Amino acid sequence: MPRSGHATPVWAFRLGIVTALVGVAGGIAGIAVWLALQLIQFVAFGYPYGGHREAADAPSAWNRFLALAAAGVLTGVAWWALRRWARPTVAVTAAVSGKRMPTFSTVANAGVQILAVGLGASIGKEVAPREVGAWLAQRITARAGLTARETRILVACGAAAGLAAVYDVPLGGALFAVEVLLGELTFATALPAFATSAIAAFVARAVIPDEVLYHVPAMPMSPSLLVWSVVVGPVLGIAGVGFVKATNRLQRTAPKGWVLLVVLPVAFALVGLVAVPFPEVLGNGRALGIVAMNTSLDDASVLGLAPILLLLVLGLAKTATTSLTIGAGAVGGTLTPSIAIGSAVGGALGGAWMLLWPADGPSLASFAFVGAAAFLATTMRAPFTALVLVVEFTQQGTDILIPSLLAVSGSVAVGYVLARRRSAQMA
Repeated sequence: MPRSGHATPVWAFRLGIVTALVGVAGGIAGIAVWLALQLIQFVAFGYPYGGHREAADAPSAWNRFLALAAAGVLTGVAWWALRRWARPTVAVTAAVSGKRMPTFSTVANAGVQILAVGLGASIGKEVAPREVGAWLAQRITARAGLTARETRILVACGAAAGLAAVYDVPLGGALFAVEVLLGELTFATALPAFATSAIAAFVARAVIPDEVLYHVPAMPMSPSLLVWSVVVGPVLGIAGVGFVKATNRLQRTAPKGWVLLVVLPVAFALVGLVAVPFPEVLGNGRALGIVAMNTSLDDASVLGLAPILLLLVLGLAKTATTSLTIGAGAVGGTLTPSIAIGSAVGGALGGAWMLLWPADGPSLASFAFVGAAAFLATTMRAPFTALVLVVEFTQQGTDILIPSLLAVSGSVAVGYVLARRRSAQMA
């Protein structure tokens, strides 16, 4: 990020210090979110400190329902009060463009998001650490004497560092900064993105246990999986585009004012009812992703459903509950819900494919992994980030990359064509 003609040792040293501080701040953002979740889940479900347990893991259906019903009331009141009396929140994308994030609104909004997810709301938790990371980066860069471009890059890196810290995904966090927030992969953007995400993930490990987020079996490659990946990529691309359009429309038409006090509790209670037979719909989607990537065709099914049908039902249920949560006025992310939906639908379609083309080697886990990567690539509109995130979440090897790249190529291509068609129709 050197300024033309001003790349002095003093400038480089100052920029290096500021970059390191942004990375540390991202780590602090991730730690804060993690500790808040741990506290909320201890109070609600009695979970001990550590691990990745969530509302879906609670054995009592009554406990799950009550926690989510309470979340609807508490977060409904909190978000209503924030939107009525506090300054409007500023999205991370707007912050990267230079708009200042108000302190109280940003921190309080992130806290309410974590309360919702901790109690089981069907939405991602990744927005909160990104917002806190970007807010801290703005404070750090405010008096550092940086150019507008340098500040923009470091605010994006701060947001991505928060993501890298809370999920322990340093490479995925760095790619999120350059591919999603900045849209520019150059030396000037890549160097601080890699540095801040690495520092943030390292700092977070002082508190957050270094554990695999999704424990999954080995995923070998086969001709059957390769052909399926080519066929299913466009299908998942269409599904991903539809999901994004639906959630964006629901977000724009979400209730305002006092209506939020009624709609949000009702919506959360409805999700709680769905979670009685299907607890996997709760939380950010990790529970469903684990089920999808650890199911086999000869498993005994829940409620008498075959594994293929079960995964399809769970994928549709997660889509519905996440959409309902967003449409009711809740704030949160769709990153991990997209992984859950993609893995469930991919597993279901893969199971049907295995009935048509039986083969030794690939399991439903392979199809679920590829489905998660392709669906997430479309919803994020960021193929590199999506694939790397799924790889880091599961810590899988290189065997699964070739079919994943084929499916991601097909899904992103369909998304691009549909986006161009919409643009042409609107012109």
